[in-house]
Amino acid sequence: MSLILSIESSCDETAAAVVESGSKVLSSVVASQIAKHAVHGGVVPELAAREHLKAVIPVTQSALTEAGVTIKDIEAVAVTQGPGLIPALLVGMNFAKGLAQANDLPLIGVNHFLAHIYGAFLDSDLSVLQDKETYPLLALVVSGGHTSLLLISEDGSARQLGCTIDDAAGEALDKGAKLLNLGYPGGPIMQKTAENGDPEKFDFPRPLTGGAGRALAPENLYNFSFSGIKTALLYHVRKAEEANCINDQWLYDTAASFQRAVVDVLVRKTLTVLKNYPVKTVVVAGGVACNAELRRMMAERLPEKVALRIAPPKYCTDNAAMVGGIAWHYLKKGLTSPLDIDSFARLPQIVKVPFI
Repeated sequence: MSLILSIESSCDETAAAVVESGSKVLSSVVASQIAKHAVHGGVVPELAAREHLKAVIPVTQSALTEAGVTIKDIEAVAVTQGPGLIPALLVGMNFAKGLAQANDLPLIGVNHFLAHIYGAFLDSDLSVLQDKETYPLLALVVSGGHTSLLLISEDGSARQLGCTIDDAAGEALDKGAKLLNLGYPGGPIMQKTAENGDPEKFDFPRPLTGGAGRALAPENLYNFSFSGIKTALLYHVRKAEEANCINDQWLYDTAASFQRAVVDVLVRKTLTVLKNYPVKTVVVAGGVACNAELRRMMAERLPEKVALRIAPPKYCTDNAAMVGGIAWHYLKKGLTSPLDIDSFARLPQIVKVPFI
């Protein structure tokens, strides 16, 4: 039995978890700051850091208690190193460093982006990761900060095929909700509002999909752009205000149509990769992977021969279980981190994944 205690503080959720042997989640505790940031309409980094300072010790204690273990049972401490908000990351990083040093435990810094992908394999048989029939694997990582397509080969090598050139999908949904005065956080409220609407009522653009009457530049074949959808929504709202035609049904239909446009782009881009690469598995990860419309459309439109893996919603949003799970693979290979590792805000180039 190999137990890892993991800490996550990349944005506005303080999380801790205990994970056994890379898969079995013994505990996963998350303290959300939504109420604190809602009044600002978005995450304030310095406020997030202060809230992490308050929560990190009780959250970690709760994770150990829920798992029925003590720090003496832990084999290593894992922590999100980045990408994320630096003030927030530093709280988790420094706490994890102190915990590791005080208890003479190895420290493992984890890439948050890769951890999201790994979330789709928690609480499952890890033999699938060593099965050659799983690869090539295409990971669509969609969150407030990232929209990216990562192709992973059987030998663990990885290549980013495409990413967003402006807004991420989650950011577009959040900003769209703000334009519609739906509240914060935008993504879940947008989905709730869209449930009562007609997704075909209004025609929002699908940028970089080749549907605007112009040939798509080769370099943008797998890239995303969501700023145009957001701008189209802004003009749509202004036009409705001028015509004085805003009512509940208009709001429901607008939310449904806007959400459909964002999701449609994500699915189309994924299908484009499948046309050009012999992908055997598609993983959808990140906070936007909670979106019911995205989960439904992926399941409906992916070819039957391609396996689809999407984690339960609790492992799609920011959590520490995914951090502890992927850290086990680093530990197995003896890849631990020095105590002077730094946090990083931006996603570095990924050429290798640790779980193969």
